[in-house]
Amino acid sequence: MAEDGEKSFWIRRWKLILNLVTLVALIIVVVAARHQIGETIRNLENVSGWALLLIIPVELLNYHAQARLYQRLFAIVGNRLSYKYLYRTSLELNFVNHVFPSGGLTGISYFTLRLRKGKEITSGKATLIHIMKIGLYVITFEVLLVFGVLSLAIMGRASNLVILVASSLSTLLLIGTAGFAYMIGSKQRINGFFLTVTRGLNRLIQVVRPHYPETINIERARGLFNDFHETYQTIKGNYHKLKAPFWYALLADVCEVLALYVVYIAFGKLVNIGAVILAYGIANVAGLISVMPGGVGVYEALMTAVLASTGVPAGVSLPVTIMYRVLNTLVQIPPGYYLYQRALQRGERPPAPPGTSHAA
Repeated sequence: MAEDGEKSFWIRRWKLILNLVTLVALIIVVVAARHQIGETIRNLENVSGWALLLIIPVELLNYHAQARLYQRLFAIVGNRLSYKYLYRTSLELNFVNHVFPSGGLTGISYFTLRLRKGKEITSGKATLIHIMKIGLYVITFEVLLVFGVLSLAIMGRASNLVILVASSLSTLLLIGTAGFAYMIGSKQRINGFFLTVTRGLNRLIQVVRPHYPETINIERARGLFNDFHETYQTIKGNYHKLKAPFWYALLADVCEVLALYVVYIAFGKLVNIGAVILAYGIANVAGLISVMPGGVGVYEALMTAVLASTGVPAGVSLPVTIMYRVLNTLVQIPPGYYLYQRALQRGERPPAPPGTSHAA
């Protein structure tokens, strides 16, 4: 019994334990590279401020791509929403995902509540559109990952470790995407999976709310999943219209990597773009399990470790990564917070473009 209790403790705390291990690893990296880091910090006065400012137009283009991506996906399922509204919503969503560490689940919930408007934009439709965006990001990042590995190979930096890391990340992303597509492709599979999850959540909630055996209504959940499946079938039947969303997703991924690379340019370090692509992918996937807002600690540790494996010294990559994180936060979080608060106060309805109406 004691052994079972011990196993249960480790299972319940696995996320916290993993984060603590990663933070310890980050501390070790900092201590080991302290002389290089100190030299980099002493040379901060040589960092180009004008180059750092390039991160602003790069992020503006990133949100442009996100807004257009949402706009095109909603158009496929019969809803025409304004570009301005979706641009603002993208900023709000970034704020929510940074402040509430939940592997993106809080962001999905917020997006669903923000876009849900009766029969025009249902919860299932809004949820699937957001998940489709994430799926397109994953697919287009695979393209970037191949380009990155080729870039490293050309420069002689594609070691066995780098190839192993890149192939593992690629396989993980492909299996996850394919598995999800398989599940939502059948009404029976999607209902079986999500209803099992819903019942499990109700049992967990009942532990703290013993008088509420069905906090999440099963029938409502079933309706949501059916709607989710039907929206997927609509998009699947119009797959030829996914060309534009694909290119917008690729543009958004490129902008994310460029925002980091701009900081290297400001530091006067022209590192291999393939190393940045690989490190960015690993750090963001691992950051999903972080218990800290924005994956603080986990993100920096993994980014530094992966870059070190491609030949970029920790004394360079760690200060650059921290500078990137600080700048990105200053550029994105304040407007996202302002728009988030305003949206909560107003409860805005998603407007259609000028001269059009919401399609049912």
